[in-house]
Amino acid sequence: MTACGLLSGALPMSAGADAGRHAQVRTSRLPSGAIQPQIVADDQEILHLVYYAGDPHGGDLYYARSKDQASSWSPAIPVNAPGSAVAAGTIRGAQLAVGRNGRVHVAWNGSGKAQPGGPLNPDSGKPGAPMLYARLNDARTAFEPQRNLMNHSFGLDGGGSVAADKAGNVYIAWHGIGVQDAQGDLKGEARRQVWIAASHDDGKSFVQEKKAWLEPSGACGCCGMKAFVDGRGNLLAMYRSARESIHRDIYLLRSTNKGETFSGKLLHKWDINACPMSSMDFAESANGVAAAWETGGQVHWTTVAGRLNPKAEPAAAPGESKGRKHPRLAANKKGELLLVWTEGTGWQRGGSLAWQLYDESGQAMGASGKLPGVPVWSFAAPVAHPDGSFTILY
Repeated sequence: MTACGLLSGALPMSAGADAGRHAQVRTSRLPSGAIQPQIVADDQEILHLVYYAGDPHGGDLYYARSKDQASSWSPAIPVNAPGSAVAAGTIRGAQLAVGRNGRVHVAWNGSGKAQPGGPLNPDSGKPGAPMLYARLNDARTAFEPQRNLMNHSFGLDGGGSVAADKAGNVYIAWHGIGVQDAQGDLKGEARRQVWIAASHDDGKSFVQEKKAWLEPSGACGCCGMKAFVDGRGNLLAMYRSARESIHRDIYLLRSTNKGETFSGKLLHKWDINACPMSSMDFAESANGVAAAWETGGQVHWTTVAGRLNPKAEPAAAPGESKGRKHPRLAANKKGELLLVWTEGTGWQRGGSLAWQLYDESGQAMGASGKLPGVPVWSFAAPVAHPDGSFTILY
């Protein structure tokens, strides 16, 4: 099959783990050549999937949907202009959100051949990578032409993110350096901040990008970030700081006024004089919003809003913690939470898939699961089904 037709038919399901009276976890392999799945379930119980295929330094994104709990998929359609996406580094690929009336929104780091290109980098004198966005058209048959939303910042490196709500608000987030800050007193990653571009008409137009939080925390250059809108319309964002090049802590930003202003909170400390190329995730259930991230080769999660009180110390995935990365979350209607991550992955190196199920009180349920076969530059994507079960695509 060609890359464009990778998901044109049914995907084989393989048995994962059965948690007895609790939610069942199944796994499903993507066809050869498809990596970096991102999956979202909408209010109509339709699954929306975006994945990457092609040259990791200049490849393509594809979109498909499923109406039967990931047993089969619609023919895949292209999201981006050919060769304008990037997968190398694992954290720079597409992120996906579903907004009002089921409209799909996708954001990704542009490749070196992407058009439109990014803003001029004053440090190098050359154009930088663009922060690209595309949305599904009104007929739901194709994606509109991609747009660059990065105009007043430069230095895009780690992955950006997208979030959307049922009121027509769409948010694109990334971390970069303000053009006006290029010659300031701060140097290197300490100049970096989280930026937000907001749309209030379903992504048809965006207001000028602006800094989300003015606290000088810096941002880990080659780490990803994650944006999320909860059921109350609050905009959340997670990123890794880079204060003094050593303090690479996880921060949570929150806006209760549609991205106009943000408050910030330190979630987890990590002192390391290196860029760990890490990523983050959110999920929401009846219990509230959970957040997950990597620190020191281990993946952690905690509740950041809702009925369950945030843990004094974030919960770590059980077992040996060497080389764990790219945590992903899904929550079912019972409040059960599935934490998924990779083990052994790295630069130009694949690894294994692992997962742990938690009950509605946040306690681990049964043994964790593990399977080999995560491709190079990839990770897994979990999703919850109406019957309380979960599927992990990888």
